[in-house]
Amino acid sequence: MISTLSKYVGEYKLPSVLSPLCMLGEVLMEMIVPLLMATIVDEGIQKGDMQVILRVGLMMLFCAIMGLTFGILSGHFAAKASAGFSKNVRYGMFEKIQAFSFANIDHFSTAGLITRLTTDVTNLQNAYQMILRMCIRSPFMLIIAMCMAFSINARISMIYLGAVFFLGLCIAWIVSHAMRYFKEVFRKYDELNASVQENVTGIRVVKAYVREDYEIGRFGKAAENIYRMFVRAENLVVLNMPLMQITVYSCILGISYLGAKLIVQDVLTTGELMSLLTYCMNILMSLMILSLIFVMLTMSSASAERISEVLKEEPTLKNPPEPCFDVADGGICFEDVSFRYHKSAERPVLSHIDLSIRSGETIGIIGGTGSAKSTLVSLISRLYDADEGRVLVGGKDVRSYDLKTLRDNVSVVLQKNVLFSGTILENLRWGDENASPEDCKRACRLACADEFIEKLPEGYEARVEQGAANFSGGQRQRLCIARALLKKPKILILDDSTSAVDTATDAKIRKAFAEELPETTKLIIAQRIASVMNADRILVMDDGTVGGIGTHEELLGSNRVYRQIYELQSGGNKDFDN
Repeated sequence: MISTLSKYVGEYKLPSVLSPLCMLGEVLMEMIVPLLMATIVDEGIQKGDMQVILRVGLMMLFCAIMGLTFGILSGHFAAKASAGFSKNVRYGMFEKIQAFSFANIDHFSTAGLITRLTTDVTNLQNAYQMILRMCIRSPFMLIIAMCMAFSINARISMIYLGAVFFLGLCIAWIVSHAMRYFKEVFRKYDELNASVQENVTGIRVVKAYVREDYEIGRFGKAAENIYRMFVRAENLVVLNMPLMQITVYSCILGISYLGAKLIVQDVLTTGELMSLLTYCMNILMSLMILSLIFVMLTMSSASAERISEVLKEEPTLKNPPEPCFDVADGGICFEDVSFRYHKSAERPVLSHIDLSIRSGETIGIIGGTGSAKSTLVSLISRLYDADEGRVLVGGKDVRSYDLKTLRDNVSVVLQKNVLFSGTILENLRWGDENASPEDCKRACRLACADEFIEKLPEGYEARVEQGAANFSGGQRQRLCIARALLKKPKILILDDSTSAVDTATDAKIRKAFAEELPETTKLIIAQRIASVMNADRILVMDDGTVGGIGTHEELLGSNRVYRQIYELQSGGNKDFDN
């Protein structure tokens, strides 16, 4: 874990070194002050020597100013190093997530990844800053103060050893018991983020079904769980203060008692006793700070482990050693393909699929919900890899291609239409960042999106709000289709991507595809038979297997499932979705 995270210090190594060095300088200055104070008391005040008082007083002032300067510099370098470290970690995590396959993302969950990128990284940043400052200051102060105290009087200083041993045991007990609660807290954060994400994404459904009270209760339950865990952990952490006070007062009493006896015996001076009391506070404050550091590090170690999990996760989909950068054509072939989303699943989602599609062919895909239509086409663009068999594009196994090359040649419009904040033109150029306005307009004409874009006052410069909430479902679908067309793909996959448009617009889109994209292989997943009945061939999926393939007329005569769907829709004018 440490080796994984340490490389993200990167260009902030120098501030990471300068901060503890400056902190060491601050501690040294602070530790000199009690010795100077003892000199003032013993040599200046008791002997009435004003020159000693002034000379040593100026030295104390110089040490104070130097200590302050070192402290400011240490804080500056620590802030720069910790902020830079967290920036690099966030960037590294986000970069890694972009390389994840769907299987990797499913493993962590979206809410879990968001928690890691936000709460966990913030905890790590705070811990790193504390390591650079407090983790250096407290041990140095403890060691130097102990050495100074023993140099003054070893007998009295033995009291410090007893205090250190007692507090050390108490801190170890507190940290060991608090750590399990802090680990559990971050798992609860994932649940809380999942609740917020789901609620905000589906806020229209929540309001439509008047489920605000239910969602508030669900959020409140998740927040209550986090509250309970934090209270349990904090109930242990707050024991630091009373234990610290008991130890401090006990030490002061012990030192005062023994010190007074030694002063009477002329073994110890008044100034030395004052120095020992000052070092007592320094030592015990160092111990208290160390205990807080251990608690903070306990919290951050749970975050560090979760972040390391993401950084060490290897994408399940990788480029081959010598990838192919040329897709010959849009031909597709499935050779005895089987696939499971989870290796432990009892039965495959796709089972022994054999299918051959010629380049330029239009294939309709139909079937009930759960028949694995979307899963089938996901293997073509290598969003997942087949467990058994091979998927070939352009006559080559998809696993032999460079991933970017493959996905540039296989455009997929997924069921969930996602547009990003910005203008319509900016969203369209996701398909081709160098596309001219004319190219974008042509793609929109093919997708029948120009009909509503040209009615907007800003046209193609119209803003798209977050989640494209200012566009209807059908408009979002058409914009996503236009975006996919800008890639000029050899294979175009429409995964139920015209379900929100009216029948007339659907027919226009299909006609435009047939006329304008004759060499592009088109796979159209639909629930309406009317959307696929004019395809060159229609594939009927049935529970993860190929239930039949042929033209509309052929399937009406030979395939029972297809005939039932057709009769249901033509008789009741309904979409098939069961």
